Amino acid sequence: MPCIKLLTPFTRSKLYCFGFCAALYLVFINQALAISSPLSEQAQRWQTIEQKGRNQTVYFHAWGGDPQINSYIQWLADQVKLEYNITLQHIKLSDTSEAVSRVLAEKSANNHNLGSVDLIWINGANFAKMAEHNLLLKGWAEQQPNFSLTDPKNNPAVTVDFGVPTQGMESPWGQASLTFYYDQLASKNPPQNLTELLRWSKINPGRFSYPKPPDFLGVSFLKYALVVLHQQSNATTQAELYSPVTVNNKNKILSPLWDFLAELHPVLWRQGKHFMQSNAEMRRLVDDTQLSLAFTFSAPAIPAAVKRYDLPNSIRSYAMTDGSLSNTHFVAIPYNASHQHSAQLVANFLLSPKAQAYKQKPSIWGDNTVLILSTLNTEQQALFNPRTPHPSALPFNSIKRTLSEPHPSWVDAINQGWAKRYGITP
Repeated sequence: MPCIKLLTPFTRSKLYCFGFCAALYLVFINQALAISSPLSEQAQRWQTIEQKGRNQTVYFHAWGGDPQINSYIQWLADQVKLEYNITLQHIKLSDTSEAVSRVLAEKSANNHNLGSVDLIWINGANFAKMAEHNLLLKGWAEQQPNFSLTDPKNNPAVTVDFGVPTQGMESPWGQASLTFYYDQLASKNPPQNLTELLRWSKINPGRFSYPKPPDFLGVSFLKYALVVLHQQSNATTQAELYSPVTVNNKNKILSPLWDFLAELHPVLWRQGKHFMQSNAEMRRLVDDTQLSLAFTFSAPAIPAAVKRYDLPNSIRSYAMTDGSLSNTHFVAIPYNASHQHSAQLVANFLLSPKAQAYKQKPSIWGDNTVLILSTLNTEQQALFNPRTPHPSALPFNSIKRTLSEPHPSWVDAINQGWAKRYGITP
Protein backbone atom coordinates (compact mmCIF):
# COMPACT_ATOMS: atom_id res chain seq x y z
CA MET A 1 0.00 0.00 0.00
CA PRO A 2 2.75 2.51 0.82
CA CYS A 3 4.38 1.62 -2.44
CA ILE A 4 1.19 2.37 -4.32
CA LYS A 5 0.84 5.78 -2.68
CA LEU A 6 4.37 6.65 -3.63
CA LEU A 7 3.92 5.49 -7.23
CA THR A 8 0.51 7.01 -8.00
CA PRO A 9 1.50 10.71 -8.27
CA PHE A 10 4.55 9.80 -10.35
CA THR A 11 2.53 7.68 -12.77
CA ARG A 12 -0.21 10.30 -13.24
CA SER A 13 2.38 12.97 -14.05
CA LYS A 14 4.09 10.69 -16.50
CA LEU A 15 0.79 9.84 -18.13
CA TYR A 16 -0.09 13.52 -18.59
CA CYS A 17 3.32 14.15 -20.11
CA PHE A 18 3.09 11.12 -22.33
CA GLY A 19 -0.38 12.09 -23.55
CA PHE A 20 0.70 15.62 -24.38
CA CYS A 21 3.76 14.39 -26.29
CA ALA A 22 1.73 11.79 -28.14
CA ALA A 23 -0.84 14.37 -29.22
CA LEU A 24 1.92 16.72 -30.34
CA TYR A 25 3.61 13.89 -32.23
CA LEU A 26 0.37 13.07 -34.06
CA VAL A 27 -0.05 16.70 -35.09
CA PHE A 28 3.45 16.77 -36.55
CA ILE A 29 2.93 13.45 -38.32
CA ASN A 30 -0.34 14.63 -39.88
CA GLN A 31 1.28 17.85 -41.07
CA ALA A 32 4.21 15.95 -42.49
CA LEU A 33 1.91 13.57 -44.31
CA ALA A 34 -0.13 16.47 -45.68
CA ILE A 35 3.02 18.10 -46.99
CA SER A 36 4.67 14.98 -48.36
CA SER A 37 1.60 13.40 -49.90
CA PRO A 38 1.55 15.48 -53.15
CA LEU A 39 5.28 14.93 -53.57
CA SER A 40 4.83 11.21 -53.13
CA GLU A 41 2.02 11.19 -55.67
CA GLN A 42 4.16 13.13 -58.13
CA ALA A 43 7.10 10.80 -57.57
CA GLN A 44 4.84 7.80 -58.05
CA ARG A 45 3.42 9.29 -61.23
CA TRP A 46 6.87 9.92 -62.63
CA GLN A 47 7.99 6.42 -61.72
CA THR A 48 5.09 5.09 -63.81
CA ILE A 49 6.10 7.31 -66.73
CA GLU A 50 9.67 6.04 -66.51
CA GLN A 51 8.49 2.43 -66.48
CA LYS A 52 6.18 2.88 -69.47
CA GLY A 53 8.49 5.22 -71.39
CA ARG A 54 11.63 3.12 -71.49
CA ASN A 55 12.70 1.04 -74.50
CA GLN A 56 10.57 3.00 -76.99
CA THR A 57 11.13 5.12 -80.09
CA VAL A 58 10.38 8.85 -80.01
CA TYR A 59 9.82 10.70 -83.28
CA PHE A 60 11.03 14.23 -82.60
CA HIS A 61 9.83 16.64 -85.29
CA ALA A 62 12.14 19.64 -85.19
CA TRP A 63 13.54 22.19 -87.59
CA GLY A 64 16.57 20.71 -89.34
CA GLY A 65 18.05 23.76 -91.02
CA ASP A 66 21.10 24.26 -88.79
CA PRO A 67 23.91 21.66 -88.64
CA GLN A 68 24.88 22.82 -85.16
CA ILE A 69 21.38 22.26 -83.78
CA ASN A 70 21.15 18.92 -85.59
CA SER A 71 24.40 17.89 -83.93
CA TYR A 72 23.01 18.79 -80.51
CA ILE A 73 19.87 16.73 -81.14
CA GLN A 74 22.10 13.79 -82.08
CA TRP A 75 23.91 14.21 -78.75
CA LEU A 76 20.48 14.25 -77.11
CA ALA A 77 19.63 10.99 -78.89
CA ASP A 78 22.79 9.40 -77.52
CA GLN A 79 21.98 10.55 -73.98
CA VAL A 80 18.38 9.30 -73.83
CA LYS A 81 19.54 6.03 -75.37
CA LEU A 82 21.94 5.55 -72.46
CA GLU A 83 19.48 6.80 -69.85
CA TYR A 84 16.22 5.16 -70.97
CA ASN A 85 17.06 3.01 -73.99
CA ILE A 86 14.92 5.42 -76.01
CA THR A 87 15.64 5.62 -79.72
CA LEU A 88 15.22 9.28 -80.66
CA GLN A 89 14.52 9.86 -84.35
CA HIS A 90 15.01 13.45 -85.48
CA ILE A 91 12.47 14.18 -88.21
CA LYS A 92 14.02 17.24 -89.84
CA LEU A 93 11.50 19.92 -90.82
CA SER A 94 11.96 22.90 -93.09
CA ASP A 95 9.02 24.52 -91.30
CA THR A 96 7.20 23.53 -88.10
CA SER A 97 3.85 23.90 -89.85
CA GLU A 98 4.62 20.59 -91.61
CA ALA A 99 4.22 18.72 -88.32
CA VAL A 100 1.16 20.76 -87.38
CA SER A 101 -0.51 19.82 -90.67
CA ARG A 102 0.32 16.15 -90.12
CA VAL A 103 -1.29 16.04 -86.67
CA LEU A 104 -4.32 17.93 -87.96
CA ALA A 105 -4.68 15.45 -90.83
CA GLU A 106 -4.45 12.52 -88.41
CA LYS A 107 -7.20 14.00 -86.25
CA SER A 108 -9.39 14.46 -89.32
CA ALA A 109 -8.81 10.78 -90.13
CA ASN A 110 -9.86 9.80 -86.56
CA ASN A 111 -6.34 8.66 -85.69
CA HIS A 112 -6.50 9.55 -82.01
CA ASN A 113 -3.99 7.09 -80.56
CA LEU A 114 -1.30 6.16 -83.08
CA GLY A 115 0.01 9.55 -84.18
CA SER A 116 3.30 9.76 -86.06
CA VAL A 117 4.54 12.84 -84.15
CA ASP A 118 5.68 12.17 -80.57
CA LEU A 119 7.47 15.40 -79.76
CA ILE A 120 7.59 18.71 -81.62
CA TRP A 121 9.78 21.79 -81.33
CA ILE A 122 7.26 24.59 -81.41
CA ASN A 123 6.25 28.06 -80.29
CA GLY A 124 4.25 31.12 -81.24
CA ALA A 125 1.74 30.89 -84.04
CA ASN A 126 2.08 27.12 -84.50
CA PHE A 127 1.44 26.53 -80.79
CA ALA A 128 -1.61 28.79 -80.88
CA LYS A 129 -2.98 26.91 -83.88
CA MET A 130 -2.47 23.49 -82.30
CA ALA A 131 -3.97 24.64 -79.01
CA GLU A 132 -6.98 26.10 -80.82
CA HIS A 133 -7.68 22.78 -82.54
CA ASN A 134 -7.04 20.68 -79.39
CA LEU A 135 -4.05 18.97 -80.98
CA LEU A 136 -1.80 18.96 -77.91
CA LEU A 137 -1.52 16.85 -74.78
CA LYS A 138 -2.56 18.96 -71.79
CA GLY A 139 -1.34 19.32 -68.23
CA TRP A 140 1.87 17.30 -68.46
CA ALA A 141 4.65 19.90 -68.66
CA GLU A 142 4.49 21.24 -65.11
CA GLN A 143 4.48 17.67 -63.76
CA GLN A 144 8.04 17.04 -64.92
CA PRO A 145 10.57 16.82 -62.07
CA ASN A 146 12.91 19.29 -63.77
CA PHE A 147 10.20 21.85 -64.50
CA SER A 148 10.60 23.33 -61.02
CA LEU A 149 14.14 24.38 -61.99
CA THR A 150 12.59 27.04 -64.25
CA ASP A 151 11.03 28.73 -61.18
CA PRO A 152 7.67 29.19 -62.94
CA LYS A 153 6.15 31.30 -60.12
CA ASN A 154 8.76 34.00 -60.66
CA ASN A 155 9.44 33.33 -64.33
CA PRO A 156 6.14 33.58 -66.23
CA ALA A 157 7.95 33.37 -69.59
CA VAL A 158 7.98 29.58 -69.23
CA THR A 159 4.18 29.38 -68.98
CA VAL A 160 3.21 31.89 -71.69
CA ASP A 161 3.95 31.58 -75.41
CA PHE A 162 3.52 34.74 -77.51
CA GLY A 163 0.99 35.95 -74.95
CA VAL A 164 -0.96 32.65 -74.95
CA PRO A 165 -0.96 30.62 -71.67
CA THR A 166 0.61 27.21 -72.27
CA GLN A 167 -1.67 25.39 -69.75
CA GLY A 168 0.88 22.61 -69.36
CA MET A 169 0.84 21.82 -73.08
CA GLU A 170 4.44 22.96 -73.67
CA SER A 171 7.74 22.44 -71.89
CA PRO A 172 10.30 25.26 -72.19
CA TRP A 173 13.55 24.39 -73.98
CA GLY A 174 15.48 27.61 -74.56
CA GLN A 175 15.38 31.40 -74.58
CA ALA A 176 16.35 33.79 -77.30
CA SER A 177 16.48 37.51 -78.07
CA LEU A 178 17.00 39.32 -81.35
CA THR A 179 20.69 40.23 -81.45
CA PHE A 180 22.51 42.17 -84.14
CA TYR A 181 26.09 41.61 -85.24
CA TYR A 182 28.42 43.40 -87.62
CA ASP A 183 31.87 43.20 -89.17
CA GLN A 184 33.91 45.90 -87.46
CA LEU A 185 36.35 45.97 -90.38
CA ALA A 186 33.50 47.08 -92.63
CA SER A 187 31.52 49.28 -90.25
CA LYS A 188 32.83 51.09 -87.19
CA ASN A 189 29.51 52.59 -86.13
CA PRO A 190 26.61 50.17 -86.60
CA PRO A 191 23.05 51.46 -86.20
CA GLN A 192 21.76 51.44 -82.63
CA ASN A 193 18.03 51.55 -83.30
CA LEU A 194 15.50 51.12 -86.09
CA THR A 195 15.67 54.74 -87.23
CA GLU A 196 19.45 54.58 -87.46
CA LEU A 197 19.19 51.26 -89.30
CA LEU A 198 17.28 52.94 -92.13
CA ARG A 199 19.76 55.82 -92.22
CA TRP A 200 22.77 53.45 -92.10
CA SER A 201 21.32 51.32 -94.92
CA LYS A 202 20.96 54.40 -97.13
CA ILE A 203 24.60 55.31 -96.48
CA ASN A 204 25.72 51.69 -96.96
CA PRO A 205 23.38 50.33 -99.66
CA GLY A 206 23.33 46.60 -100.18
CA ARG A 207 25.06 45.80 -96.88
CA PHE A 208 21.98 44.65 -94.97
CA SER A 209 18.92 42.50 -95.59
CA TYR A 210 16.70 39.93 -93.88
CA PRO A 211 15.47 36.40 -94.75
CA LYS A 212 12.33 36.12 -96.80
CA PRO A 213 9.13 35.50 -94.82
CA PRO A 214 7.73 33.14 -93.68
CA ASP A 215 11.26 32.30 -92.46
CA PHE A 216 11.20 32.61 -88.67
CA LEU A 217 14.12 35.02 -88.48
CA GLY A 218 12.82 37.20 -91.29
CA VAL A 219 9.40 37.47 -89.64
CA SER A 220 11.12 38.19 -86.32
CA PHE A 221 12.84 41.22 -87.84
CA LEU A 222 9.50 42.46 -89.16
CA LYS A 223 7.87 41.99 -85.76
CA TYR A 224 10.72 43.89 -84.11
CA ALA A 225 10.20 46.74 -86.58
CA LEU A 226 6.43 46.69 -86.08
CA VAL A 227 6.66 46.87 -82.29
CA VAL A 228 9.24 49.66 -82.39
CA LEU A 229 7.27 51.65 -84.94
CA HIS A 230 4.33 51.65 -82.50
CA GLN A 231 6.33 52.69 -79.44
CA GLN A 232 4.96 56.21 -79.80
CA SER A 233 1.40 55.06 -80.48
CA ASN A 234 -1.26 55.45 -77.82
CA ALA A 235 -1.82 52.70 -75.27
CA THR A 236 -4.95 51.43 -77.00
CA THR A 237 -3.15 50.94 -80.30
CA GLN A 238 -0.18 49.27 -78.64
CA ALA A 239 -2.52 46.90 -76.81
CA GLU A 240 -3.97 45.78 -80.14
CA LEU A 241 -0.58 44.29 -81.02
CA TYR A 242 -1.07 41.80 -78.21
CA SER A 243 -4.62 40.89 -79.13
CA PRO A 244 -5.96 38.91 -82.10
CA VAL A 245 -5.99 40.65 -85.48
CA THR A 246 -9.34 42.04 -86.58
CA VAL A 247 -10.59 43.24 -89.92
CA ASN A 248 -10.88 46.73 -88.48
CA ASN A 249 -7.38 47.06 -87.04
CA LYS A 250 -5.16 45.13 -89.46
CA ASN A 251 -4.45 47.96 -91.87
CA LYS A 252 -4.08 50.53 -89.12
CA ILE A 253 -1.49 48.45 -87.25
CA LEU A 254 0.49 47.25 -90.27
CA SER A 255 0.56 50.47 -92.34
CA PRO A 256 3.63 51.91 -90.52
CA LEU A 257 5.52 48.69 -91.27
CA TRP A 258 4.76 48.83 -94.99
CA ASP A 259 5.77 52.50 -95.09
CA PHE A 260 9.07 51.66 -93.38
CA LEU A 261 9.80 48.79 -95.77
CA ALA A 262 9.02 50.98 -98.77
CA GLU A 263 12.00 53.13 -97.74
CA LEU A 264 14.23 50.29 -96.66
CA HIS A 265 13.90 47.79 -99.50
CA PRO A 266 15.56 49.85 -102.26
CA VAL A 267 18.78 50.03 -100.20
CA LEU A 268 18.85 46.38 -99.13
CA TRP A 269 21.08 43.66 -100.55
CA ARG A 270 20.16 43.25 -104.24
CA GLN A 271 17.92 46.32 -103.92
CA GLY A 272 15.30 44.29 -102.08
CA LYS A 273 14.39 42.42 -105.26
CA HIS A 274 15.77 39.13 -103.95
CA PHE A 275 15.86 37.84 -100.39
CA MET A 276 17.92 35.17 -98.69
CA GLN A 277 16.07 32.08 -97.54
CA SER A 278 17.45 31.44 -94.06
CA ASN A 279 19.62 32.46 -91.14
CA ALA A 280 22.39 30.17 -92.41
CA GLU A 281 22.40 31.92 -95.79
CA MET A 282 22.51 35.35 -94.16
CA ARG A 283 25.46 34.23 -92.06
CA ARG A 284 27.26 33.01 -95.19
CA LEU A 285 26.72 36.37 -96.86
CA VAL A 286 28.36 38.08 -93.88
CA ASP A 287 31.25 35.63 -94.05
CA ASP A 288 31.58 36.34 -97.80
CA THR A 289 31.65 40.10 -96.96
CA GLN A 290 28.53 40.74 -99.02
CA LEU A 291 26.74 41.91 -95.87
CA SER A 292 28.24 44.02 -93.10
CA LEU A 293 25.28 43.84 -90.71
CA ALA A 294 23.03 40.94 -89.77
CA PHE A 295 21.07 39.53 -86.82
CA THR A 296 20.15 36.30 -85.10
CA PHE A 297 17.72 35.12 -82.45
CA SER A 298 20.44 33.45 -80.41
CA ALA A 299 23.25 35.69 -79.15
CA PRO A 300 25.59 32.82 -78.13
CA ALA A 301 25.34 31.42 -81.65
CA ILE A 302 27.49 34.29 -82.93
CA PRO A 303 30.74 33.45 -81.06
CA ALA A 304 29.97 29.80 -81.77
CA ALA A 305 29.96 30.57 -85.50
CA VAL A 306 33.21 32.53 -85.19
CA LYS A 307 34.86 29.61 -83.40
CA ARG A 308 33.70 27.29 -86.18
CA TYR A 309 35.14 29.72 -88.75
CA ASP A 310 31.66 30.32 -90.17
CA LEU A 311 32.15 34.04 -89.40
CA PRO A 312 35.32 36.18 -89.33
CA ASN A 313 37.10 37.16 -86.12
CA SER A 314 36.17 40.78 -86.73
CA ILE A 315 32.50 40.13 -85.90
CA ARG A 316 31.02 41.93 -82.89
CA SER A 317 27.57 41.60 -81.29
CA TYR A 318 25.25 44.18 -79.80
CA ALA A 319 21.64 44.86 -78.86
CA MET A 320 19.47 47.63 -80.28
CA THR A 321 18.74 50.38 -77.78
CA ASP A 322 15.05 50.56 -78.72
CA GLY A 323 14.58 46.97 -77.56
CA SER A 324 15.25 43.32 -78.31
CA LEU A 325 12.39 41.07 -79.36
CA SER A 326 12.52 38.12 -76.95
CA ASN A 327 10.76 34.81 -76.48
CA THR A 328 11.01 31.31 -75.08
CA HIS A 329 10.86 28.28 -77.35
CA PHE A 330 9.23 25.02 -76.28
CA VAL A 331 8.60 21.38 -77.04
CA ALA A 332 5.10 19.90 -77.06
CA ILE A 333 3.47 16.47 -77.32
CA PRO A 334 0.55 15.97 -79.73
CA TYR A 335 -2.63 14.65 -78.14
CA ASN A 336 -2.44 11.45 -80.23
CA ALA A 337 1.29 10.74 -79.88
CA SER A 338 2.05 7.03 -79.99
CA HIS A 339 4.77 7.31 -77.33
CA GLN A 340 3.55 9.96 -74.89
CA HIS A 341 5.40 8.62 -71.85
CA SER A 342 8.68 8.37 -73.74
CA ALA A 343 8.26 11.89 -75.09
CA GLN A 344 7.85 13.17 -71.52
CA LEU A 345 11.10 11.49 -70.51
CA VAL A 346 12.88 13.23 -73.38
CA ALA A 347 11.31 16.61 -72.56
CA ASN A 348 12.32 16.28 -68.92
CA PHE A 349 15.88 15.43 -69.93
CA LEU A 350 15.92 18.56 -72.11
CA LEU A 351 15.32 20.53 -68.89
CA SER A 352 18.11 18.82 -66.96
CA PRO A 353 21.08 20.99 -65.93
CA LYS A 354 23.34 18.66 -67.93
CA ALA A 355 21.40 19.11 -71.18
CA GLN A 356 20.77 22.83 -70.67
CA ALA A 357 24.41 23.62 -69.87
CA TYR A 358 25.68 21.59 -72.81
CA LYS A 359 23.24 23.33 -75.17
CA GLN A 360 24.32 26.77 -73.94
CA LYS A 361 27.99 26.23 -74.78
CA PRO A 362 28.89 28.46 -77.78
CA SER A 363 30.79 25.62 -79.41
CA ILE A 364 27.71 23.35 -79.22
CA TRP A 365 24.64 25.50 -79.93
CA GLY A 366 24.78 28.64 -77.82
CA ASP A 367 21.09 28.60 -76.90
CA ASN A 368 20.33 30.31 -73.59
CA THR A 369 19.08 28.18 -70.72
CA VAL A 370 15.55 28.43 -69.34
CA LEU A 371 16.69 27.28 -65.91
CA ILE A 372 16.97 29.75 -63.04
CA LEU A 373 20.45 29.14 -61.65
CA SER A 374 19.44 29.94 -58.07
CA THR A 375 17.27 26.79 -58.11
CA LEU A 376 20.35 24.62 -58.77
CA ASN A 377 22.85 23.23 -56.32
CA THR A 378 26.49 24.32 -56.37
CA GLU A 379 27.62 21.44 -58.56
CA GLN A 380 24.86 22.10 -61.11
CA GLN A 381 25.54 25.84 -61.17
CA ALA A 382 29.20 25.13 -61.94
CA LEU A 383 28.12 23.63 -65.26
CA PHE A 384 27.01 27.10 -66.40
CA ASN A 385 29.97 29.14 -65.15
CA PRO A 386 31.19 31.17 -68.13
CA ARG A 387 34.85 31.45 -68.90
CA THR A 388 36.38 34.54 -70.48
CA PRO A 389 33.80 35.62 -73.08
CA HIS A 390 34.75 35.57 -76.73
CA PRO A 391 35.36 39.04 -78.26
CA SER A 392 32.43 38.49 -80.64
CA ALA A 393 30.00 37.60 -77.84
CA LEU A 394 27.23 39.92 -76.76
CA PRO A 395 28.61 41.89 -73.78
CA PHE A 396 27.04 41.00 -70.46
CA ASN A 397 23.88 42.92 -69.61
CA SER A 398 23.72 44.48 -73.09
CA ILE A 399 19.98 44.02 -73.46
CA LYS A 400 18.47 46.92 -71.56
CA ARG A 401 14.96 46.55 -72.89
CA THR A 402 13.07 43.49 -74.10
CA LEU A 403 10.14 43.60 -76.50
CA SER A 404 7.32 41.10 -76.09
CA GLU A 405 6.15 39.10 -79.07
CA PRO A 406 2.89 40.33 -80.61
CA HIS A 407 -0.14 38.03 -80.60
CA PRO A 408 0.55 35.07 -82.92
CA SER A 409 -2.28 36.06 -85.27
CA TRP A 410 -0.12 38.99 -86.40
CA VAL A 411 2.37 36.54 -87.91
CA ASP A 412 -0.16 35.43 -90.53
CA ALA A 413 -1.18 39.04 -91.15
CA ILE A 414 2.46 40.06 -91.70
CA ASN A 415 3.18 37.07 -93.95
CA GLN A 416 0.10 37.66 -96.08
CA GLY A 417 0.73 41.39 -96.38
CA TRP A 418 4.41 40.89 -97.19
CA ALA A 419 3.69 38.23 -99.83
CA LYS A 420 1.14 40.52 -101.47
CA ARG A 421 3.61 43.39 -101.71
CA TYR A 422 7.02 41.73 -102.04
CA GLY A 423 6.43 38.06 -102.76
CA ILE A 424 9.14 37.85 -105.38
CA THR A 425 10.51 34.45 -106.35
CA PRO A 426 14.19 34.38 -105.34
